[in-house]
Amino acid sequence: MTRWIDAARLAVGTLTTVPVPAPRVIDRPVAGRAMLLAPLAAVPLAAVAGAIVWAGSAVGLPSLATAALAIGAVALGSRGLHLDGLADTADGLGASYDRGKALDVMRRGDSGPTGVATLVLVLLVQVGALTAATPATAAAGVLVGRCVLSTACARGVPSARADGLGATVAGSVPRAAALAVGLAAAGLAALLPGLPWWRGPLAVVLSYAVAAALLWRCTKRLGGVTGDVLGAAVEAAVAAALVALST
Repeated sequence: MTRWIDAARLAVGTLTTVPVPAPRVIDRPVAGRAMLLAPLAAVPLAAVAGAIVWAGSAVGLPSLATAALAIGAVALGSRGLHLDGLADTADGLGASYDRGKALDVMRRGDSGPTGVATLVLVLLVQVGALTAATPATAAAGVLVGRCVLSTACARGVPSARADGLGATVAGSVPRAAALAVGLAAAGLAALLPGLPWWRGPLAVVLSYAVAAALLWRCTKRLGGVTGDVLGAAVEAAVAAALVALST
């Protein structure tokens, strides 16, 4: 039970701005459980996104403004961690074909033209899709994006570096557990109100497919995943989920 408490603290403290006590122990078992708990840790962010969409509709705000506020609130609530990872990953993939140089570009943290362009494009897709979302689908998109973290950290997925967040969580999640998270997400998504039963599971499948394609590319190009790659997978999965759920 202590390991799960530490995992919950790690997940909430890393993925959100919700203040929690620091984990007493951070090791691979704790890190793996934290990745499994990522969707639960993101529930406050999902609730905020859904509430903003509901409030915007209730007071008659333009749908574009409402969507931008919702995406902005989620970004603030996660410290922009995943967006930063998306930009850094894009810069790394667009940099030198030398693996070491690409990783150095990602480590620097400053965003180049490739990173900025990718960030703008993905945010435009997210905001555009969210203009047609309901409070329930807005919240679901946020949660589905965090579900892919367990698959991105499943056994067999290597780390691109010997240190850092990626090295701590890479390969830390049993494959069966990662699969269970995906199946649970698909099952719960089938219950989304106002949509055909298959629409939610389709959004989950599409999100996982997009994240898997990104992970495959990064593994081939960089030799594995980093913390930045995990953030990029989250943002890409959120965009895919919102597009699939938009009505």
